[in-house]
Amino acid sequence: MTKPASRKYAPEVRERAVRMVFEHAGDHASQWAAISSIAAKIGCTAETLRGWVRDPKALRNQGGRILVGRAARMAQ
Repeated sequence: MTKPASRKYAPEVRERAVRMVFEHAGDHASQWAAISSIAAKIGCTAETLRGWVRDPKALRNQGGRILVGRAARMAQ
């Protein structure tokens, strides 16, 4: 019997982290530097956060809010 994969990070955490990358990109030399800095602050790896940022399901709506995962699919 296999156990279903659990999500370690809540969608709200993912959404906030992705939003922070875009908001603070100008404060860093590169997007990767911003990703590395923010990942360390929220407790995930930079690669995990990079995947969230690059996820095609992550969308911006008209209010500038970044939607991730289910919220992004519902907005389509």
